[in-house]
Amino acid sequence: MTASADASRRIGARQVLQFIGGFALAGALLGWGLPYFAKTSWPAIWSVIGTVSAWQSLGFVALVVTGLGAYTFTLTGSMPGLSHLRALIVNVCGSSVSNLLPAGGALGMAATFTICRSWGFTRRAVSTSIIVSAVWNTLFRIALPLIAIVLLTLGRAEMPRIMRDAAVAAVASGAAIVAVFIAVLASGRAATTVGRGVDRMLRPLTRRRPRSMSVDALVTDLRARIIDVVRTGWFPMTMGLVGYFAFYYLVFLAIMRTTGVELFHGELFAAFAIGRLLTAVGITPGGVGVTETGTAAALVAWGAAPAEATAGVVLFSIFTHLLEVPLGAIGWLAWSMMPKTPVPDDEPAPSVP
Repeated sequence: MTASADASRRIGARQVLQFIGGFALAGALLGWGLPYFAKTSWPAIWSVIGTVSAWQSLGFVALVVTGLGAYTFTLTGSMPGLSHLRALIVNVCGSSVSNLLPAGGALGMAATFTICRSWGFTRRAVSTSIIVSAVWNTLFRIALPLIAIVLLTLGRAEMPRIMRDAAVAAVASGAAIVAVFIAVLASGRAATTVGRGVDRMLRPLTRRRPRSMSVDALVTDLRARIIDVVRTGWFPMTMGLVGYFAFYYLVFLAIMRTTGVELFHGELFAAFAIGRLLTAVGITPGGVGVTETGTAAALVAWGAAPAEATAGVVLFSIFTHLLEVPLGAIGWLAWSMMPKTPVPDDEPAPSVP
């Protein structure tokens, strides 16, 4: 057996173990951790969930779909030539993959790449869109806890220490990513430095593979493309994310009011922001279990009734997380039926200085 075959087997086994471990942890957190930390029980949670009517559920679905529709402006702004319908399809397809697997973000990006390439977009256009939209999402996920802290201060409510520490850590790591991004855009020298650093890290892995272009040159080229996209697309990308998070917060607020959670808006928004941060935790599929436990614990710490708060969190997860799986299935079906465009060759790579 060759070394490459051994490597493939090790990678496959690692992925399988990650898949099993992620779902096992999510199940443990939902089955035991969620009611334990929220100080309630599953019979009490289901009792509250049972009071939600079908008409109310349809209203939640309508708000979620509207939020997904708003997010299409972010995708069309980051990829000129992409229609809103196709942006919705690629979003739900990528999200469904990401939500099914631990650390599924990479597979979600691969799905986005495959779908957009089938519609005739160049590799460079797709990669630029993925990077820019990811940074825009990071910016907003940084902003949410900062806004929440201000609202809590105005309402004289205190954020639980563990949640405050998590928010600070998320803001710090996100700010570092955004700082590098801004530095690359603002300075050609910074772009070159970043490119050479990545090039040195990758050299041991790629020394046996001939490369037509160094990472140094790729980053310099990518910088020019990102600047062009940001210059023309920053406004629709921003408004798309504003609409997306606004409608998702309306879903969160409506569900909490429906289940009987009576907290002021600052505390509810802070819990919503905590949940959005925890979705980035990659140890379970889409952060399932971690997100619900952290959000419910925060609501109960601020005085919400345990069963009502936990039921609201579970419902919000169903309508915003699990709902994307059947929506993704519809998206994949729609994509399979759409005409495909021959993939054009990417524009010539710039010469390495």
